[in-house]
Amino acid sequence: MRAHLITGAGSGIGAVVARRLLERGDQVTILARDAGRAKEITAGLPGATALVGDLAQPGRLSWAFSKQPLPERIDSLIHVAGVVDLGPVADLPANLWERQLAVNLVGPAELTRLLLPVLRVSRARVIFVNSGAGLHAHAGWSAYAASKHGLRALADSLRAEESEHGVRVTSIYPGRTATPMQERVHQQEGREYEPERFITAESVASTILTALDLPDDAALTDLTIRPAG
Repeated sequence: MRAHLITGAGSGIGAVVARRLLERGDQVTILARDAGRAKEITAGLPGATALVGDLAQPGRLSWAFSKQPLPERIDSLIHVAGVVDLGPVADLPANLWERQLAVNLVGPAELTRLLLPVLRVSRARVIFVNSGAGLHAHAGWSAYAASKHGLRALADSLRAEESEHGVRVTSIYPGRTATPMQERVHQQEGREYEPERFITAESVASTILTALDLPDDAALTDLTIRPAG
Protein backbone atom coordinates (compact mmCIF):
# COMPACT_ATOMS: atom_id res chain seq x y z
CA MET A 1 0.00 0.00 0.00
CA ARG A 2 1.37 3.37 -1.04
CA ALA A 3 0.71 6.85 0.34
CA HIS A 4 -0.19 9.82 -1.84
CA LEU A 5 -0.74 13.54 -1.29
CA ILE A 6 -3.02 15.21 -3.83
CA THR A 7 -3.92 18.84 -4.44
CA GLY A 8 -7.10 19.77 -6.27
CA ALA A 9 -8.98 16.68 -5.06
CA GLY A 10 -12.21 18.58 -4.58
CA SER A 11 -13.39 18.12 -8.17
CA GLY A 12 -12.38 17.16 -11.67
CA ILE A 13 -9.18 15.24 -12.32
CA GLY A 14 -7.95 15.39 -8.72
CA ALA A 15 -11.18 13.94 -7.33
CA VAL A 16 -11.08 11.04 -9.79
CA VAL A 17 -7.43 10.26 -9.02
CA ALA A 18 -8.10 10.33 -5.27
CA ARG A 19 -11.13 8.06 -5.61
CA ARG A 20 -9.32 5.52 -7.76
CA LEU A 21 -6.33 5.38 -5.42
CA LEU A 22 -8.62 4.84 -2.43
CA GLU A 23 -10.55 2.13 -4.28
CA ARG A 24 -7.39 0.12 -4.78
CA GLY A 25 -6.44 0.40 -1.11
CA ASP A 26 -3.83 3.15 -1.13
CA GLN A 27 -3.58 5.89 1.47
CA VAL A 28 -4.66 9.33 0.29
CA THR A 29 -4.09 12.71 1.92
CA ILE A 30 -5.72 15.68 0.26
CA LEU A 31 -4.60 19.30 0.57
CA ALA A 32 -7.46 21.71 1.30
CA ARG A 33 -7.35 25.48 1.62
CA ASP A 34 -9.17 25.55 4.97
CA ALA A 35 -10.74 23.25 7.57
CA GLY A 36 -14.24 23.61 6.15
CA ARG A 37 -13.13 22.62 2.68
CA ALA A 38 -11.11 19.73 4.12
CA LYS A 39 -14.21 18.37 5.84
CA GLU A 40 -16.25 18.75 2.66
CA ILE A 41 -13.73 16.97 0.43
CA THR A 42 -13.01 14.07 2.80
CA ALA A 43 -16.75 13.50 3.25
CA GLY A 44 -16.88 12.68 -0.45
CA LEU A 45 -13.72 10.54 -0.32
CA PRO A 46 -14.24 8.04 2.52
CA GLY A 47 -10.90 6.93 3.90
CA ALA A 48 -8.97 10.04 2.85
CA THR A 49 -7.29 12.32 5.36
CA ALA A 50 -6.68 16.04 4.99
CA LEU A 51 -3.85 18.52 5.32
CA VAL A 52 -4.82 22.19 5.46
CA GLY A 53 -2.84 24.78 3.53
CA ASP A 54 -3.81 27.46 1.03
CA LEU A 55 -1.87 27.40 -2.24
CA ALA A 56 -3.07 30.95 -2.88
CA GLN A 57 -0.88 32.01 0.06
CA PRO A 58 2.38 30.12 -0.50
CA GLY A 59 4.25 32.11 2.12
CA ARG A 60 1.92 30.80 4.84
CA LEU A 61 2.20 27.09 4.00
CA SER A 62 5.16 26.55 6.31
CA TRP A 63 3.28 28.14 9.21
CA ALA A 64 0.13 26.12 8.43
CA PHE A 65 2.09 22.86 8.38
CA SER A 66 3.77 23.67 11.69
CA LYS A 67 0.33 23.52 13.32
CA GLN A 68 -0.58 19.99 12.17
CA PRO A 69 1.07 16.61 11.71
CA LEU A 70 2.47 15.91 8.25
CA PRO A 71 2.28 12.45 6.65
CA GLU A 72 5.21 10.29 7.76
CA ARG A 73 5.48 8.75 4.28
CA ILE A 74 4.61 10.11 0.84
CA ASP A 75 5.19 7.89 -2.17
CA SER A 76 3.73 10.40 -4.60
CA LEU A 77 2.93 14.09 -4.58
CA ILE A 78 0.31 14.84 -7.24
CA HIS A 79 -0.17 18.51 -8.13
CA VAL A 80 -3.60 18.94 -9.76
CA ALA A 81 -4.99 22.16 -8.25
CA GLY A 82 -5.20 25.19 -10.50
CA VAL A 83 -7.14 28.35 -11.28
CA VAL A 84 -7.70 30.17 -14.55
CA ASP A 85 -8.73 33.74 -15.33
CA LEU A 86 -8.67 34.69 -18.99
CA GLY A 87 -8.23 38.12 -20.52
CA PRO A 88 -5.95 40.11 -22.80
CA VAL A 89 -2.79 41.60 -21.35
CA ALA A 90 -4.32 45.04 -21.81
CA ASP A 91 -7.19 44.22 -19.45
CA LEU A 92 -5.89 41.66 -16.95
CA PRO A 93 -5.21 43.34 -13.56
CA ALA A 94 -2.27 42.50 -11.34
CA ASN A 95 -4.36 40.67 -8.74
CA LEU A 96 -5.44 38.06 -11.31
CA TRP A 97 -1.85 37.57 -12.40
CA GLU A 98 -0.79 37.19 -8.77
CA ARG A 99 -3.56 34.68 -7.97
CA GLN A 100 -2.78 32.43 -10.92
CA LEU A 101 0.96 32.54 -10.36
CA ALA A 102 0.46 31.76 -6.66
CA VAL A 103 -1.91 28.79 -7.04
CA ASN A 104 -0.49 27.38 -10.26
CA LEU A 105 3.24 27.88 -9.73
CA VAL A 106 4.56 29.35 -6.48
CA GLY A 107 2.24 27.26 -4.31
CA PRO A 108 3.31 23.96 -5.92
CA ALA A 109 6.97 25.00 -5.66
CA GLU A 110 6.67 25.80 -1.95
CA LEU A 111 4.60 22.69 -1.20
CA THR A 112 7.20 20.54 -2.92
CA ARG A 113 10.05 22.27 -1.08
CA LEU A 114 8.45 21.71 2.30
CA LEU A 115 7.80 18.02 1.59
CA LEU A 116 11.13 17.20 -0.07
CA PRO A 117 12.70 15.59 3.02
CA VAL A 118 9.85 13.06 3.13
CA LEU A 119 9.80 12.63 -0.65
CA ARG A 120 13.52 11.85 -0.71
CA VAL A 121 13.23 9.16 1.94
CA SER A 122 10.55 7.31 -0.03
CA ARG A 123 12.15 8.06 -3.45
CA ALA A 124 8.77 9.44 -4.43
CA ARG A 125 7.19 10.36 -7.72
CA VAL A 126 6.10 13.98 -8.19
CA ILE A 127 3.39 14.52 -10.79
CA PHE A 128 2.64 17.99 -12.14
CA VAL A 129 -0.66 18.12 -14.02
CA ASN A 130 0.19 20.97 -16.33
CA SER A 131 -1.83 22.00 -19.41
CA GLY A 132 -1.55 22.42 -23.14
CA ALA A 133 -1.15 26.09 -22.18
CA GLY A 134 2.16 25.11 -20.61
CA LEU A 135 3.46 24.38 -24.10
CA HIS A 136 1.73 27.02 -26.23
CA ALA A 137 0.26 30.42 -25.28
CA HIS A 138 -2.69 31.90 -27.13
CA ALA A 139 -4.43 35.26 -27.09
CA GLY A 140 -6.30 35.84 -23.85
CA TRP A 141 -4.34 33.18 -21.96
CA SER A 142 -1.25 35.15 -20.95
CA ALA A 143 -1.33 34.83 -17.14
CA TYR A 144 -2.51 31.23 -17.05
CA ALA A 145 -0.04 30.17 -19.75
CA ALA A 146 2.78 32.00 -17.99
CA SER A 147 2.02 30.13 -14.77
CA LYS A 148 1.97 26.81 -16.64
CA HIS A 149 5.14 27.55 -18.61
CA GLY A 150 6.71 28.27 -15.22
CA LEU A 151 5.38 24.98 -13.86
CA ARG A 152 7.11 23.17 -16.70
CA ALA A 153 10.39 24.88 -15.77
CA LEU A 154 9.85 23.97 -12.11
CA ALA A 155 9.36 20.31 -13.03
CA ASP A 156 12.41 20.24 -15.29
CA SER A 157 14.65 21.82 -12.66
CA LEU A 158 13.30 19.59 -9.89
CA ARG A 159 13.91 16.50 -12.02
CA ALA A 160 17.55 17.47 -12.60
CA GLU A 161 18.15 18.42 -8.97
CA GLU A 162 16.47 15.47 -7.26
CA SER A 163 17.44 12.54 -9.50
CA GLU A 164 20.34 11.78 -7.16
CA HIS A 165 17.80 11.25 -4.38
CA GLY A 166 15.65 8.94 -6.51
CA VAL A 167 12.78 11.43 -6.82
CA ARG A 168 11.14 11.04 -10.24
CA VAL A 169 9.25 13.94 -11.80
CA THR A 170 6.54 13.82 -14.45
CA SER A 171 4.77 16.66 -16.27
CA ILE A 172 1.43 15.80 -17.87
CA TYR A 173 -0.08 18.19 -20.41
CA PRO A 174 -3.80 17.48 -20.92
CA GLY A 175 -5.72 19.23 -23.65
CA ARG A 176 -9.20 20.48 -22.89
CA THR A 177 -10.75 18.19 -20.29
CA ALA A 178 -14.40 17.97 -19.26
CA THR A 179 -14.19 19.40 -15.74
CA PRO A 180 -15.81 22.25 -13.80
CA MET A 181 -12.73 24.36 -14.63
CA GLN A 182 -13.32 23.80 -18.34
CA GLU A 183 -16.93 24.85 -17.93
CA ARG A 184 -15.73 28.07 -16.29
CA VAL A 185 -13.27 28.64 -19.14
CA HIS A 186 -16.12 28.40 -21.64
CA GLN A 187 -18.13 30.92 -19.62
CA GLN A 188 -15.18 33.31 -19.76
CA GLU A 189 -14.81 32.71 -23.48
CA GLY A 190 -18.54 33.26 -24.02
CA ARG A 191 -18.92 29.87 -25.72
CA GLU A 192 -21.32 26.99 -25.25
CA TYR A 193 -19.85 24.19 -23.13
CA GLU A 194 -20.04 20.78 -24.82
CA PRO A 195 -18.24 18.33 -22.51
CA GLU A 196 -18.59 15.41 -24.92
CA ARG A 197 -16.02 17.09 -27.18
CA PHE A 198 -13.26 16.87 -24.59
CA ILE A 199 -11.12 14.37 -22.71
CA THR A 200 -12.79 12.91 -19.64
CA ALA A 201 -11.27 13.34 -16.20
CA GLU A 202 -11.16 9.54 -15.99
CA SER A 203 -8.86 9.38 -19.02
CA VAL A 204 -6.44 11.90 -17.56
CA ALA A 205 -6.56 10.05 -14.23
CA SER A 206 -5.63 6.82 -16.02
CA THR A 207 -2.57 8.57 -17.43
CA ILE A 208 -1.56 9.79 -13.97
CA LEU A 209 -1.91 6.28 -12.55
CA THR A 210 0.22 4.92 -15.39
CA ALA A 211 3.00 7.34 -14.44
CA LEU A 212 2.65 6.37 -10.77
CA ASP A 213 2.69 2.63 -11.41
CA LEU A 214 5.75 2.35 -13.63
CA PRO A 215 8.47 0.04 -12.29
CA ASP A 216 11.22 1.77 -10.35
CA ASP A 217 13.65 1.51 -13.26
CA ALA A 218 11.51 3.80 -15.44
CA ALA A 219 9.91 7.23 -15.28
CA LEU A 220 7.72 9.25 -17.58
CA THR A 221 9.12 12.75 -17.91
CA ASP A 222 6.65 14.57 -20.20
CA LEU A 223 3.36 13.33 -21.60
CA THR A 224 0.85 15.21 -23.74
CA ILE A 225 -2.80 14.12 -23.99
CA ARG A 226 -5.25 15.47 -26.54
CA PRO A 227 -8.93 14.84 -27.32
CA ALA A 228 -9.25 12.09 -29.93
CA GLY A 229 -11.86 13.90 -32.03
